[in-house]
Amino acid sequence: MEQENNVFNNTSNGTTTTTTTNKNKNKKQNPLDPEEFRNHGHKLIDFIADYYSNITNYPVRSQAQPGELRCHLPVQAPISPEPIDSILHDINSFILPGLTHWLSPFHFAYFPSSASTAAFLGDLLCSGLNVIPFTWLSSPSATELESIVMDWLAKALALPSSFLFSSGTGGGVLQGTTCEAILCTMLAAREKTLILTGHHRASDLVVYSSDQAHSSFQKAAKIAGILPSNFRSLPTSSSTFFSFSPSLLRQTISEDLSSGLIPFFICATVGTTSSTAVDPIKELSLIAGEFNLWLHVDSAYAGSAAICPEFRHYFDGVDGASSLSLNAHKWLLTNLDCCCLWVKDQAALTSALSTDPEFLKNDASDSKDKNVVDYKDWQVALSRRFRAMKLWFVLRSHGISGIQSVIRGHVEMAMKFEGMVAGDRRFEVVVPRTFAMVCFRLLAPEGWPEEVNELNRRLLEGLNKSGRVCMSHAVVGGVYVIRFAIGATLTEQHHVDLAWRLVRRHADDLLGNVAGEEEKEVKENGNYNRG
Repeated sequence: MEQENNVFNNTSNGTTTTTTTNKNKNKKQNPLDPEEFRNHGHKLIDFIADYYSNITNYPVRSQAQPGELRCHLPVQAPISPEPIDSILHDINSFILPGLTHWLSPFHFAYFPSSASTAAFLGDLLCSGLNVIPFTWLSSPSATELESIVMDWLAKALALPSSFLFSSGTGGGVLQGTTCEAILCTMLAAREKTLILTGHHRASDLVVYSSDQAHSSFQKAAKIAGILPSNFRSLPTSSSTFFSFSPSLLRQTISEDLSSGLIPFFICATVGTTSSTAVDPIKELSLIAGEFNLWLHVDSAYAGSAAICPEFRHYFDGVDGASSLSLNAHKWLLTNLDCCCLWVKDQAALTSALSTDPEFLKNDASDSKDKNVVDYKDWQVALSRRFRAMKLWFVLRSHGISGIQSVIRGHVEMAMKFEGMVAGDRRFEVVVPRTFAMVCFRLLAPEGWPEEVNELNRRLLEGLNKSGRVCMSHAVVGGVYVIRFAIGATLTEQHHVDLAWRLVRRHADDLLGNVAGEEEKEVKENGNYNRG
């Protein structure tokens, strides 16, 4: 054995540390040794299992300061191999404390990042097999499983048959995120419109959404070359619970046509980020049909709810849409990333995104019947992951009834939380709850010196700094609201109850009421400002 010195700087104490390792230079390492994988894999699975057993011991929102991790790790990579135990030790000591723990049962911020054992195992298999199914020939089973799973899920959601492969023209694909799904459909719509109109200037194209649409729509328009002046973000109103106005859309389209512009794309939302508002899909689809526009339905969060029959009415009219997407990694027990996109006309998508390099030519893809799917032509990138494996694992392991039970449980907890908020006259529910998220705020007592939005900003920051819970905010109609989104896989009713007690306690401290008689007096005699 020969000793080799590896010298590196450790910035945690500003000193130089010398690490001595023994290495047999004549020994050839196998980066994919089956027995090493078995041994390390067992250790890693135990590590992850222990993490979930102890996840509530960590502050939910990271309390780390900028640059903190650099103080604990070397300034350069090690020269010699390090043992798995040493790597796991550093993860436990330095990485985990600096994370925001999205699967903590007390994580109520943004939208849920759901997961399950089935999804983890499916993802492990996806990574372990490491196939790259960009064409059918590159991995036939991977491509066909994705097509089958997308048809399975479409049927479970009661989507129109026109979105299924069995319809002959439609079909589904797994993208990474909604941002990619919207961009791909916008590119397809742009290509289709330019061909139909004989136009060659994308500068005249116009896109439409409500002001509640996700920012990914604006990013997609930017990438697709839509001028900022041709991006229509139409205002919504609290009187319609911030849903897209069909009459305003029709009027705006007519004005743009009169100005010589070319309307071509509408983005509607089922379950907006700010308040889970639902756009009137049926009315919007009629307008899209009248003007021959592409209508995309972004149901990133709420689309999963359609697996329960009682929520399917929110998707009435989706048969008039050109495409629909949802994130299985938000509420369908499937870990990131896994965005499901369905289109009615797969040819519109592939004609905009396909390439045909010589090195990918093959008989199956080049056949006249073209009875195979080449998913490289359904996305921006060429390479892609075998995401279908984890979604297939989830659907088989839990079944439709199991997933329905999870979603209904989250909705029931949200209903109870909504009742708690409504039962305390110091608070109000700002927007009626639709799915499993409650938008609420603390009301300022009469004579309170601060603006009520600032009061709620301070309340939210205090809650998140406590490390006990994590929530996020939105501004709807000029009102700062605290968003309480239930959907983490580990969340149960007692976590929700404790979160509400924390909200009340922090409100007490903020308003100067410790508890007891002072709080009672405020409730009985104080007038609360809803402005």
